[in-house]
Amino acid sequence: MTYEQTIKKYAPLLKDVTHIPQKEVEILLLFVLDKNPIWLHLNYKKECECEDILAKLVKKRATDFPLEYITKRASFYGESFEVRENVLIPRPETEILVEKAEAILKDISNSKVVEIGVGTGIISVMLAKLIPDIKIIAVDINDHALALASLNAKKFGVEDKITFIKSDLFTNVPNIKIDMCISNPPYIENSFKLPKNVTFEPSNALFGGVKGDELLKNIIKETSKREIRFLCCEMGFDQKNSLSGYLKNFNPKKVEFYKDYENLDRGFVAWF
Repeated sequence: MTYEQTIKKYAPLLKDVTHIPQKEVEILLLFVLDKNPIWLHLNYKKECECEDILAKLVKKRATDFPLEYITKRASFYGESFEVRENVLIPRPETEILVEKAEAILKDISNSKVVEIGVGTGIISVMLAKLIPDIKIIAVDINDHALALASLNAKKFGVEDKITFIKSDLFTNVPNIKIDMCISNPPYIENSFKLPKNVTFEPSNALFGGVKGDELLKNIIKETSKREIRFLCCEMGFDQKNSLSGYLKNFNPKKVEFYKDYENLDRGFVAWF
C-alpha cells in the first residue's frame, strides 16, 4: 500500500477518540518516519514500508492513550516541547498565563520569578525566552517533571536562566526578593471523574483537593506572606468566586480574572 492508502486504512480506528483521525494517523506516521508534512505530501503515492509499526501506535492511540505521550512532543506557544509520561501534558490555554506574566515582567529590570509546579517547563522556558534579563526558580515535587523541564530548558538554550528545585510548593524556595510567583497548579476537585484520555496523566498534577482550590489558596497565602508583588495563576472554570473572596483576605491592590479560548474563567493576576 502507498502512504496515502495506509493513512486512509487506519484513520477509521481513531474516529472515536479524535475529531481529526486522518490528521492524527499522519502525525503518527511522520513520527515513525521522522519526516515533516512536506515530505509526506511529496511522497504520498510511494510504498509504505512501516505499516507494522504504525499499526501498533494507532491501536495504542485508539485506547485514548494521549497522542503527545506517543510522539513525546507537544506544541506550545509555537514551539515543540519534549513530553514524557508521568508529567502533565501542556494545554493551549496556559499560553494566556504566559502572556499575562510577560506583560508585567517586560517592564521589570532583572526580574526574579518563582514557578510553582514546573511540569514540562513550558512556562519557565517561554518566559526565559521572552524576557532577556530574567532569573527563574522552578519547583516541582515530581522528579520526572524536574528532569523533563531541565531537558526542555537545555533544548531552548535557557538553562542558565532557570534553577530547578525539588520542593513542595515554597518549602525549599530561598527566602529572597522575588517579583512574581506564577503557577498552573493542580486545581481539579478530588471527586471529579476524569475523561479517559486524561486518566493517563499523573493525578498529583491534576487534583487539587476536596474542593480543588486548596493548593491555589496555599499559593496565594504564601505569595502574600513572602511579599511577592505579582501572582499569576491558572484555575478551574468554577473557582472565580471562591478565590476572589479568599484573595480579599490579603488586601491586594488589584485582581484581574481572565477567560480561556472557550470563554471560561481560567485564571487571575493579583497585584500585592
